[in-house]
Parts: sequence; structure tokens; C-alpha cells
Amino acid sequence: MKKIVTGVIGNDIHVVANRLIDISLQNRGFEVFNLGVNTYLEEFIDAIIETNADVLLISSLNGEAEGWCRDLAFMKQQYNLKDVVFVIGGNLSVGESSVDEIVPKYKEYGFDLVFHQVDLIKGLDELELFLKEQK
Repeated sequence: MKKIVTGVIGNDIHVVANRLIDISLQNRGFEVFNLGVNTYLEEFIDAIIETNADVLLISSLNGEAEGWCRDLAFMKQQYNLKDVVFVIGGNLSVGESSVDEIVPKYKEYGFDLVFHQVDLIKGLDELELFLKEQK
């Protein structure tokens, strides 16, 4: 069973979406460690280390995740988290931005999978496919 840490980044308080993600992950057989809302990047990193998680799935619905995620690549390197799959999804920008702008930016920050305004089921399907291909 894959272990996954999840939660909502920064000053985002979208509790309902977070709960739907948690339930969907559990239904797919993941062992879920849900940090809830208003979670800082450092807290996610600590949880990955403490739980020995395989995946980090960060969500953001208020569009302000970019400011909270810029240090991810540095933290991945600092804590030697190269075997962890890093995923972010939700509404990942404020205002008008295209997927072609957003996805490369977040991948540069260190995310393996980036889902901007992608349906939850589709995103989780892609995550599971990605994990199977990693084996």
C-alpha cells in the first residue's frame, strides 16, 4: 500500500475539497496522512519524512500555491527526497494563465505531476498510472 501525504497549501481553507481528495485516495487503496488546510511546505516535508511517504499531493484552490511552493526543489535536495513523487493540483494561478505556462513553472519548482483545473478522478487516474510506470 502506497503512503501519501496530502493537504491544502498556504492560507487556503478549502476544507470540502480536501476531504473529497482524502476519501478518493482512501477508496483507491492509499494510506493517507491528511494534514488538512493552511499547511506550509515545511510541514508537508516533515510529514513525508515522519511517515516515509511515497507521494506528496498538495492541493490549492485559491490560486496562491505558487508563492508557497517555490522552495520545493531546494527542500527535496536538502532532505534527499528523490524517491518521493510530488504532485500538485487544483486551481494553481490567480487570474488568467494557461496550462502551457503553469505546468512548466511548477515542474521547475520540483513537482513531478501538475494538474491545473483537472478533474479529481482524471488526476488520480494519471497519478496511479505514473506510479505503475515508476516500478
